[in-house]
Amino acid sequence: MSTRSLTHAVASGMAVLALTACGGGGSETATTAASKESTNTSKADAANLVVRARASLLANAGALMQLRVNGIAVADTEVRETSYQNYSFSVPSIAGGDKVDVVFTNDANANGEDRNLYVESITVNGTTVAATAEGVTLDRGIGDKAFDGLDVIPGQRSVLWNGALRFTAPGSTVIASTLSPGCKAFYEARPGFALSTARTLVTAATLAKPAKGAVLAEPDYGTCFTRATNHAADGVATFARNDYARRQAFNADSTRHLIYALDGHWHLYDAHTHARLKVLPYLAADAEPQWHASNPDLLYYLPTNGVGMQIHELNTATGATRVVTNLSARLKTRWPGANAAWTRSEGSPSKDGRYWCLMVDDANWNSLGVITWDRDTDTIVGTKNTNGVRPDHVSMSPSGNYCVVSGDDASGTVAYSRDFSQSKKLLHKSEHSDLAIDANGDDVYVSVDYQANVGDIFLVNLRTGVRTFLLPSYLNGSTTALHLSGKGFNKPGWVLLSTYADTVNRQWFHRKLMAVELKANPQVHTLAFTRVTSNEYWSEPHASVNRDFTKVLFNSNWNTGSATDVDAYMVQIPAGALKSTGLPGTPGTPPPAEPLTVAVGSVTHAGYNASYVLTTNQAAACRASWSTGNSYGALYDDIAASANGLTHTKSLSLGSTGAQTVYAVCKATATGAEKEVAIQLP
Repeated sequence: MSTRSLTHAVASGMAVLALTACGGGGSETATTAASKESTNTSKADAANLVVRARASLLANAGALMQLRVNGIAVADTEVRETSYQNYSFSVPSIAGGDKVDVVFTNDANANGEDRNLYVESITVNGTTVAATAEGVTLDRGIGDKAFDGLDVIPGQRSVLWNGALRFTAPGSTVIASTLSPGCKAFYEARPGFALSTARTLVTAATLAKPAKGAVLAEPDYGTCFTRATNHAADGVATFARNDYARRQAFNADSTRHLIYALDGHWHLYDAHTHARLKVLPYLAADAEPQWHASNPDLLYYLPTNGVGMQIHELNTATGATRVVTNLSARLKTRWPGANAAWTRSEGSPSKDGRYWCLMVDDANWNSLGVITWDRDTDTIVGTKNTNGVRPDHVSMSPSGNYCVVSGDDASGTVAYSRDFSQSKKLLHKSEHSDLAIDANGDDVYVSVDYQANVGDIFLVNLRTGVRTFLLPSYLNGSTTALHLSGKGFNKPGWVLLSTYADTVNRQWFHRKLMAVELKANPQVHTLAFTRVTSNEYWSEPHASVNRDFTKVLFNSNWNTGSATDVDAYMVQIPAGALKSTGLPGTPGTPPPAEPLTVAVGSVTHAGYNASYVLTTNQAAACRASWSTGNSYGALYDDIAASANGLTHTKSLSLGSTGAQTVYAVCKATATGAEKEVAIQLP
């Protein structure tokens, strides 16, 4: 990652919405402005919102509970029951994905009594969501401060302060709503749409650079495709691009995304209309913005390059900012020369935003150590000395159980437990990679291995340490550069792959965006061509996927070869488009791959010269070895292949004329499986 220049920015405000609708409640009387005007309620809207709640009283007064839908007050009541009761309301229609706030407005404590509201759950259109469910938050504050997104904690039953307990209404439209209206209509007009599974070499269809915002079908793969930025028209300096594949570009509900410019400014864009909304205040260059996991308005950020060792929170709607934590004093106690705490711009916190892995540098950028910080308790839960060996970057795993330190020193890439008491080596160096969640819910490290296996794309399960081959990036003498994005946390079992900078002999996976299943013999869906002609760092696609794996933001110079004339483009797919091929033995699952076998054919040995022929049962590449126990990637003496990779012929010059044994290691092209064979030279 390149160090970015400083930036300045502006803020904007948010309107406060007023009480407008009606409601009624269980054993209590619920009143609203609308109910005073009319007692007529449509049957479809009857009792469509139920809050299961209780209260503790003060001075014989219960808890005042107000309900809001998408910021608009729709009902209120006094909760007096001290055991949980259902409070039922008839309010205007609530759709899946709508925001429902249960607001407590009269917290008080006096004379040994404490008035509080307790909410067990809400039920919307017959579906119940617990107050402790993932994504529910409690925004603490009086009046407007209950909606400012500044003092937010995970949802809980005990609402012990004035504040808004915020839910997302359940329903099938929650995920579908992440599509822009244009792409939603695009797929509604194509009910038979299915993602491509073809692994064929094709040349990208000619396509003029689209107008910004125009909805079109990607000509080769049929996905909904739009141009998200036009840096010249948008007034963005030099380029308007997605920052990095390992950074989540989209906010919690996929309605906004980040754009980075060469002058160090960060811009906020509407992910549906593609309108540039504003320059974000306070963020400069390597500020490492990270979206809040559930609040779509909130964004965490660091001082540039982590100098000052603080983490801030920005409300992108209002421009308000606050310091979430100041680690300076604690880190200086541990390392007196501590000056910066960051991931080096390529890491991210856990899926829920609670745990952060940060590397600590001194003023001369010498590495001091690595820490794990717990946002919810504001505590440092683990530290590790690096003894001056600076990682390439660090990142927290999605579960928050592992701090992954990626380095090019002898230690390579290592997953440490949160407290650094245990470790597991994942790779011998730092490569383009990301951390993702597999179909079983385990953290996995997905990477390319150019050294040992000439470009295998693989995963390692952080819990078990098991390594699984996914795809080759080296085929028929051609390799490629690539990036991975594992940020589709709500669609476990998939990773986004973007490729660029291919060499001779183009292959089917070059210059594309692909959804890759996280399992052996994976399903691969090509989403689009990137139309990138690679020219240094800023031209790389750096594709990033949203949490639901319905939106992909990537960069392209549109085959101009420019290093900086780069804009962002977006591909959107329906929520149900990615379908796992299932577990072995279940319907629809392809049979396990046939094991690689290697047979020794004719062998000749005359004096110092010898030759042999190998045959494999599937396409493979083979390399010669003088000793046993080597991997394919550790060898360099290629064996010539023919017959589509099924026949392999080798001639040798020997160091002696006596009988001896030599070896060969073959690697299957499709699966990456390796097999060693011994060749007896009589």
